[in-house]
Amino acid sequence: MPDPDDPFREARERCPIHLGDFQGETIPMILRHKDVRKAAKDWKTYSSDAPRRVPIPSEEDVRTVRQYPLEVDPPVHSEYRKLVEPFFLRPKLPEFQAKLDALQNRLIDEALQQDRIEILREFAIPLQSHALTYLLNVDEKEAETWIGWGVHVFKEGDGSSKGAFMEQYCRSMFEQAEQSPGEDFFSALNQAEFQGRKLSMEEKLGYANIAFAGGRDTIIYTAVRIIAYFADNPKALACIREHPEMINTAAEEFFRMYIPLTHIGRVCPHDTDVHGHTVQAGGRVSLAWSSANRDAEVFEDPNTVKLDRKPNPHVAFGFGIHNCLGAHHARAIMRGLILKLSERVERIEVLEREDHIEKAADYARKIGYEKLVTRWHPATKSY
Repeated sequence: MPDPDDPFREARERCPIHLGDFQGETIPMILRHKDVRKAAKDWKTYSSDAPRRVPIPSEEDVRTVRQYPLEVDPPVHSEYRKLVEPFFLRPKLPEFQAKLDALQNRLIDEALQQDRIEILREFAIPLQSHALTYLLNVDEKEAETWIGWGVHVFKEGDGSSKGAFMEQYCRSMFEQAEQSPGEDFFSALNQAEFQGRKLSMEEKLGYANIAFAGGRDTIIYTAVRIIAYFADNPKALACIREHPEMINTAAEEFFRMYIPLTHIGRVCPHDTDVHGHTVQAGGRVSLAWSSANRDAEVFEDPNTVKLDRKPNPHVAFGFGIHNCLGAHHARAIMRGLILKLSERVERIEVLEREDHIEKAADYARKIGYEKLVTRWHPATKSY
């Protein structure tokens, strides 16, 4: 029976691609690490200039706007990216880190005080939502609205109506920022210029869309899986406690192992041979990040967590020009979480768990937990 964490192992060892069926479209999934990285760099053959079709399944029914800068190619990609990079570099600022530290300590305090806590809804979603207010430099009270959007705006419940609500919310935030400008994300985009003109509302909504929907589930699911891992492996938490220099490598290993994003799409502008399979012009291919991260040709014992794995050339944040804007943000959150768990928590009990399985036509992949109920025990001393 295939490993739900690595359902592509046999296919990856047998062939460079797997032909998957998504929404009635046959899409070759590029599975091997070397091939995925090569394709990710070749934007002329594998283009991201495909509004709402870069995600697989596509998001044509749940959003109306192109996501910037994800769904544009060079030469304009770098221009669009530069407009928002200052916000996505904010995790490097001391004031950002101080707010994040306080948030994580508060959430851990609450977890330690409760007899039981459901990690997905009561810990990880609030962590992601409040931390995002620090990234976008908006009032922290906005997090309460975002918490209500769940794990993934477009994949949970009625994604279509939630997507429309999010666009309406973002439009109102841009309008408020126009009336009372500040130093926040929305004000900055109102004031930004692209090639000598102001951004259109469609462009601004595209940036907001990627800020709220892109990577949201990465942070939420990864945080939950880190907590579950330490619950199942208490000696690993003790090891981090004794060797805090391992925090960075541990975070990278968790990203490699537990990336919830199975793959991302690219569109072939011309008829293209993809490892023996012809993709017609306008057809899509899949860059299977999750499969590449388990490639035994690159990662020794790839399905085992090695907290000190180095080097670790994972592609959890993509590769090439479209590497994830939010990588600094995700790393700051997970490194801080690992540090504080090691300092403040002795042991975590799992009382109830329910896997979240992504089901496609011909594979099933575990991407996290639908529910993880736990009880936390405090460290007997401060470290």
